[in-house]
This record gives sequence, C-alpha cells and structure tokens, in this order.
Amino acid sequence: MSRARPVLWRALSGLAWTLAALAALLLASFAVPLPEWRTGRAAVAPLDLTHGGPAVDMPDRIWIDTDAACGHGETTDPDDCFAILSLARSTAVRVVGISTVHGNAPLQVTDATTRELAARLAAPGSKGAPVFRGSARPLGDGPVSPAPAHAALRDALRRGPLTLVSLGPLTNVAAALIDEPALRANVARVVAVMGRRPGHLFHPAEGKGSNGLLFGHGPVFSDFNFEKDRAAAAALLGMGLPITLVPYDAARAATVTAADLARMRQEGGAAAWVAARARDWLRFWNERVGLDGFYPFDLMAAAYVLDPGRFDCARTVAWIANDDRLWKWFYNPESLLVGPPSEKPARVAAHGRLIYCPRTDLTVAHSPSSISPLTE
Repeated sequence: MSRARPVLWRALSGLAWTLAALAALLLASFAVPLPEWRTGRAAVAPLDLTHGGPAVDMPDRIWIDTDAACGHGETTDPDDCFAILSLARSTAVRVVGISTVHGNAPLQVTDATTRELAARLAAPGSKGAPVFRGSARPLGDGPVSPAPAHAALRDALRRGPLTLVSLGPLTNVAAALIDEPALRANVARVVAVMGRRPGHLFHPAEGKGSNGLLFGHGPVFSDFNFEKDRAAAAALLGMGLPITLVPYDAARAATVTAADLARMRQEGGAAAWVAARARDWLRFWNERVGLDGFYPFDLMAAAYVLDPGRFDCARTVAWIANDDRLWKWFYNPESLLVGPPSEKPARVAAHGRLIYCPRTDLTVAHSPSSISPLTE
C-alpha cells in the first residue's frame, strides 16, 4: 500500500494538470473571434418579414398577466414594470384586469410588487385596474390549483373579446382556458415575450462589452418566460389561438440608460418608483454585460400592443423541440423555435402557427413627460 499511494498521487496530480490545461485552453478559445461565439447566433436563413407586420385585430380592452418583481434583486429584470407603466398610462387601451404569476420571483413577491405599482398608477379617487393573484408554480409541475386570477380572466372573457398581454410564463392563461374552450373565441390575440430562431443564444454583449465576462462575451440569458413553464406554452400552441411573439431580438432596438432613469425620477409618481427599482439591474448590465444600458424585453410587448405597425413581423410556425443547432455549445434544451416549415425539427412536442416580430424601429422615449410608450 505504501508504494501504491505515490503512484496514485502522481496519477491524480497528472489528471489535475491535464484538466487545468484543458480549462486554460478552453478559456483562451473564448478570445478567438468566431462569429458564432461573438454574436451567439448560428447561421440561419432570414425570415420573410413584412414591414409593419401583418394586420392584426387587437381590441383596446386588454388584460395584463405579469411576473413583475422590479427591485427584488440585482439580477431581477424590471421590464414588467416598464410594460405595465406604459399600458396603464396610455389612453389608447383600457386595462380591465391584471393577473400575477410565478416567474421573475416567487408569487408572493410578484403579487405584492404588482399591487404596489397598480396602486401608484391609480388616479385619485379611483381603484385603477384590479389585480388578481394567480399561479405559484408551472403547469408542467402537475395540475395547477384554482386561483382568483383564473376565474377573473374567465369572467373578463365572458364579457367580450380581450387582448392578452403575457409578460411572464403562460401558466395563468393556459389554466384559465384549458377547461373552458368556449372562451377561447374571445381571445382576440395573445401577445407574449418568448421564442427564438434555431441556434440563437441570448447574448446581450455580443462581443461589444468592455466589462463583460469572458473576453467581452458576457452572460447568456435564457428564453425565460418560455422556460419557466414549457407545458403552458405547449398547451396554448395546441389551442390554435391568435398569438404574436415579441422576442429578445426586438428589445435590442431599445436601451434604457442612466439618463432615461433620471428623466423618470424627475417625473415623480409611479415612473420614479419604477426607475428606483431598475437601478440595480442597470448596474448589473453596466458591470457584467458591459453595456451602457439594458434591453427592456417585456416593454416591447406593450409597444406592440400600442403600435403594431412599428414592428416587422412574419407569419410563421413555432415548434417546441430540442434545438439541434446548439449541440456545439453543449446546451440543447427543449426550446420554443420559430421558422418556416422547411426548418421543422425532427422531434416536435407541440406546434402552431403565429406571428413573430423580431424587428422594430422604436427606441426608448427621451421626454420626461413620457417614460414610454416608445418613440422614434
């Protein structure tokens, strides 16, 4: 045994040095200017986008479903609060109800955050849009317990057509509609923030950040709203509802900077409250992503509802399937992929037709009197 120990020790030491050398080689490879590494995108054929998008029917009577948690933590995205603020302050739409859902944070956080923002948005003497507590866990974890939000959304649909603006996982929307298929006819459109082209990693820095991790690569984001409840997304695709996806790519047109937050603070009220809760997220993007501002992902869904003609969109197909183009990154989750029928994956869990809007000419407003909607 005494002789075996040195041999074993030398073998383990050699293995450790080998692993260290491989790790160093892998880290060094990150500095190689490969287009796919720098952009996070595999080469795919461009979609046939229609400038201004296909015409859509969206009633001004809207329902917001949200996982708002702005201010909950440094890496908690405040984009839901920007979207709610935009829609609630617009005279072009009527928010008839807001439901809360798990996602950016546990339900107790998202529900409390949404209620506080709704209270700040209510006009003097008015209760504003009612807020209803929704699902605390995804549909994919098993049967979802009934929640006030499910009943309230059904009641709103019985009273007439709605535009559903989904800013988080689709759990509440799916749960409300699964058992009452007759109500689906009054869903004029679901506008959701999710979906991607095959081979696309959400990499905000794209090699441009000076402070981003790994030679300017920075962090890689997930298709968060989809991944938080894939089963709910699959259920909605199977219902054949009119759906518009406003994905990550659309948000890259608009960057919220420190100057934008300063203008919001000058406005006071709900805008200042949202700005204060976006500071840590902006710091995260400055220091970890390496950019001057952050992309307001869910705000773009609100922008689409308010002005769909400012988006370039395609009528296309969506599949829930593994992304075979991501094998080289050792990352191949079940994804919500969009593309023409010719790109159909080999194994599909669910599919449906929808509108996909990856491009817009809108940017964040620079007027102290309007945090959004977005402007030219």
